[in-house]
Amino acid sequence: MSSTVPSAWIRFLLAHRELVEELDRRLRAAHGLSLREYEVLLALDSAPRRRLRRVDLAQRLVVTQSGVTRLLDGLERDGLVTRAPGEDRRVTYAVLTDAGRRRARAAGATHRGDVDELFTRHLGARDLASLDRILARLPGGAGEGAWR
Repeated sequence: MSSTVPSAWIRFLLAHRELVEELDRRLRAAHGLSLREYEVLLALDSAPRRRLRRVDLAQRLVVTQSGVTRLLDGLERDGLVTRAPGEDRRVTYAVLTDAGRRRARAAGATHRGDVDELFTRHLGARDLASLDRILARLPGGAGEGAWR
């Protein structure tokens, strides 16, 4: 194994942690949303009819059922998400409210600016293109998930 692999991996982990923590702090300060809550709103906003089965939302966000329940409970209290029954009584949907959609859009503008400031501006166009190609080869790197 090359000596650059461990160094690159450690730098990747440290940079990821630092970026995620700062993006989360900024979203909380500006919009009262954690980065994970913002991800929930984005996933619902991009879903057909702005709704997803709670189990599908958990899979999409790569969280446990109890984790998605905790996220949704707070968003429901804030009026950003509501529950809706499915045709089958065992199925419950998470539905983005109009207030949730407005908050997601407002937070999105802030988030895009923060990503630009903290990430994009440190890399040139060629660096970004190279990084994109490299990450696409890694497990999970081909998908976009809920992020926009």
